Amino acid sequence: MKNNPLTSAELVISDELKAAAKAAYNNAYAPYSQFKVGSAALTSDNTIVSGCNVENASYGLTVCAERNCISQAVIQGKQVFQLIIIYTEQDKLTPPCGACRQVIAEFFEQNAPVIAFNHKGEQQVWQVAELLPNAFTPKFLLDA
Repeated sequence: MKNNPLTSAELVISDELKAAAKAAYNNAYAPYSQFKVGSAALTSDNTIVSGCNVENASYGLTVCAERNCISQAVIQGKQVFQLIIIYTEQDKLTPPCGACRQVIAEFFEQNAPVIAFNHKGEQQVWQVAELLPNAFTPKFLLDA
């Protein structure tokens, strides 16, 4: 990863990664909010993992697409990531919620790209550090 942030114009998301996020979006379970989200991440060994949001009648038990995506990777033994993308069919590009930002900060480098894109072909790129500055990460738990 470069230390310099990538702009939306510089970062090209592969068709395979986009397709994984869109397929996850189509599997989202969002009967209460109707706000479907799909996500896909690229691991350090170039494996693509995906996840969708899964709502629950007890709203607090809802799990977002980004956290499901990361959990799926961990289940597969993958814990190092290059980037994560978030797909919605909203007119406004959707950044991750606060809980997802914390989980992303746990597994991604601070300069890793987090990309939102939508059905209109628009995208926005953030770095993890922009979304959650001064994140509480494992480095605070280990003797360094």
